[in-house]
Amino acid sequence: MAAIREERSTVFKAELIEKAARFRGVDEDPTRNLSACPALVLNADYTPLSYYPLSLWPWQTAIKAVFLDRVDIVASYDREVHSPSLDMKIPSVIALRQYVKQSEFPAFTRFNLFLRDRFQCQYCGSGEHLTFDHVIPRRLGGRTTWENIITACAPCNMKKGGRTPKQAGMPVHQSPIRPTSWQLQQYGKLFPPGYLHETWRDWLYWDIELEA
Repeated sequence: MAAIREERSTVFKAELIEKAARFRGVDEDPTRNLSACPALVLNADYTPLSYYPLSLWPWQTAIKAVFLDRVDIVASYDREVHSPSLDMKIPSVIALRQYVKQSEFPAFTRFNLFLRDRFQCQYCGSGEHLTFDHVIPRRLGGRTTWENIITACAPCNMKKGGRTPKQAGMPVHQSPIRPTSWQLQQYGKLFPPGYLHETWRDWLYWDIELEA
């Protein structure tokens, strides 16, 4: 019971800070949007939980996790949130206290499929109007699996129709594979987001050309 009461108390404190911050943010400076202060989430080994999409939590979630002793604050924004009894800098980087083990293989989803194929049609290289295609058509026994599905633009998909790539004279740029979670994270490094807060940069490693 004592543990339950303590957890409720910490959640209440976090919610109180959130409400107070909303109130003061509106009254004092309506141009400063707290939603622009997400926290980069690192695993317990200080690597990002995900590169693409980048593992970010809203500031409210980050603060609650801090009060519940589920994360450590690694870095903070210059901005603060306030409650009647506490002033607190908004965390910009947090690290989980318990390590989250990644599954060996990622879920077979449209997004992960596109990421594996670098968001490019595997027939022509286009990045527009992407869909997916069965390399071996279903009418010929082709299955919906990592090894038989590739990213294809709508025009190429229609052009190929119910034929195999060989029959259609449309070679596949890269043979489809079932990627591991680690491989998919490496692919994600190819797509750095447009904005990176300065406190995030020490924990992110992107496959981009270094400046001279």
